[in-house]
Amino acid sequence: MALPVLREELALLSGPALADGQPSWTLHDPVRGRFFSIDWPTFEILQRWSFDDPASIAASIAADTTLQLQADDVLEVVRFLSDNQLVRPSGADSARRMTKSLARAEGGTLKWLLHHYLFFRVPLLRPDAWLTRWMPFAEHFYSRGFLLLTLAAFVLGAWQVARQWDGFVGSLVDTFTWSGLAAYGVALIAVKFLHELGHAFTAKRHGCRVPAMGVAFLVMWPVAYTDTNETWRLTRRGQRLQVAAAGIVTELLIAAWATLAWALLPDGGLRSAFFVLATTSWVATLAINASPFMRFDGYFILSDWLDLPNLHERSFALARWKLREALFDLREPCPEHFAPARARGLILFAWATWLYRLVVFIGIALLVYHFFFKLLGVFLFLVEIAWFIALPVRHELQAWRQRWPAIRARRRIRLVAPALLALLVLLALPLPGRVIASGVVRAAAVWPVFAPAAARLQQFDLREGSAVAEGAVIAVLDNPELAARREAVVAKVERLRWQAQTAGFDAEARSRLQSSQEELATAEAELAGIDEEAARYRPAAPFAGRLRDLDPDLQAGQWLANKEQIALLVGDGGRIVETWLDEEAVKRLAVGDRGVFVPDSGEGPVLRLTVSAIDADASRVLGRGILAAPAGGHILVRERNRQLIPEHAVYHVVLAVDEDPAAGTAGHDQMLRGTVSIRARWEAPLQRYLRNALMVVIRESGL
Repeated sequence: MALPVLREELALLSGPALADGQPSWTLHDPVRGRFFSIDWPTFEILQRWSFDDPASIAASIAADTTLQLQADDVLEVVRFLSDNQLVRPSGADSARRMTKSLARAEGGTLKWLLHHYLFFRVPLLRPDAWLTRWMPFAEHFYSRGFLLLTLAAFVLGAWQVARQWDGFVGSLVDTFTWSGLAAYGVALIAVKFLHELGHAFTAKRHGCRVPAMGVAFLVMWPVAYTDTNETWRLTRRGQRLQVAAAGIVTELLIAAWATLAWALLPDGGLRSAFFVLATTSWVATLAINASPFMRFDGYFILSDWLDLPNLHERSFALARWKLREALFDLREPCPEHFAPARARGLILFAWATWLYRLVVFIGIALLVYHFFFKLLGVFLFLVEIAWFIALPVRHELQAWRQRWPAIRARRRIRLVAPALLALLVLLALPLPGRVIASGVVRAAAVWPVFAPAAARLQQFDLREGSAVAEGAVIAVLDNPELAARREAVVAKVERLRWQAQTAGFDAEARSRLQSSQEELATAEAELAGIDEEAARYRPAAPFAGRLRDLDPDLQAGQWLANKEQIALLVGDGGRIVETWLDEEAVKRLAVGDRGVFVPDSGEGPVLRLTVSAIDADASRVLGRGILAAPAGGHILVRERNRQLIPEHAVYHVVLAVDEDPAAGTAGHDQMLRGTVSIRARWEAPLQRYLRNALMVVIRESGL
């Protein structure tokens, strides 16, 4: 069998030693700017390519080296070279094959649009010649002296920041102004440009060509990039590690000098920009670029440090193999052999990467959905989920399908299949559940006693815990303005009554009798209204109970402000428990459901409850601040106009205490916080998730 001819422009370069110590080589395709790392057997095969016969190549390798290869191994290399277009086209149908391969790689118009929506690059600069010209100047930044000078600048800047700490913290608030945001934007663009120059100059310093710099768009989000593919030429791992880490190191160096600059500069936009460089910029870079779970700087740093090119692909393949072996016991050969500790680490890394990407891609999909108008947002959201999440899952399921005969023949499937079936049954089977939340227990009847307006406390003889009978006057308040109004109206009523009684003796008075009677009726109605208002200054107990929350210094003769509370009348009857629950929990409850209340303090008995009322409308204001998250409760709130506004829709639920063992004891009428556990309607977990998903679809689609 004749072998295909290798392309003449290909270059075979020495590569770094592999992790197991064997040598490697790099095959460079300069036309496409691609590099392929090959092992020793592949190198020996390429060295004997001119033999033009797989059997002859295998025999020569066996005779000259310790390797024992077969003709099939040579054919495997042929397939690798052909698949990656590293051989010269030959034959009448070579053009057709290449056209078909290109069409398959590019896909249709829709696939092209989707791929370029998800990721595409825009080269903006061809910096190689410029980098060569400026490299002598940039060498100063790699010197030991500059590193020591930067360290000194950081120490001095940190010392100055410690002395001006209040101003430094205050600068963070200034970044939220329009001028601060503008400074942040300018500083961010500048530091990202310098970040990429760090990669470019470091690569050029090690003899690599830097053909392009520009902007890459990841789901329409701009990210600066530098083409440093030629670092594959480097044989020393430390050199590749330096190129990968150069961007992050550059930003850390900038942060050190920016800290000193902030301490020395006067207030203004320039100082705000240096504050951004000294704080938020490098923190964001470490949080994003240093992550090894995406193909950013952190990934290449970890890959070079472990000396494992294509780290993601290799760890993913190992994790998928381990998953199949754990589930089906296929006993397939391992994709790659590593030391046990490294293999476990790579598998854990793969699972961590999948989990990280799941969260990130769902977040990006939601961001894209809310950024565009609804119809396009829904479509792009589905594209995100399908491409980044559903497609990899589909590929793995296809791999299971291809291995189905082998899977069915293994005994492990007899354990896995029932387990999966049991899991599905558990997800679909209605199960008993409970709704657990924070709640407060209080007296069922509570009546606040307060001043209806600014008034003087004329009579008040009660104290904390005093018993009050139904209808008893709790306090007597005096409002001089109201008393003066009453005296004036009483005088007016008496005058009008006298005029009505004497109208029969005066002809002129008789002519005004009707209007005088109307005026008298109006005055008497006004007097009745004043008397009704005056009754509010003598609050009487609507039910029997005890007074709570009294000010111990409250005495007769003191002035009270408008609506100032005097006391709280707590009824002698039963107690109730109040809580606020979200919509999902409320839908699983009904009046009559049973529950229990356990005090947070651990003191007092457990109370048995029955749901007595569920509000149909969500509460706009949280009526019990003790249930807010800042106070230790379960409800997230924000404060506005001195009111606690729930962050999400919550509904007021009231539960009656069935039997109160503490009834009649001291302090049983005090308000206490605790945990409420209510027996909810039986429901399948899968049903709950599907219902939530359907609600989201209905809400967002506007149906």
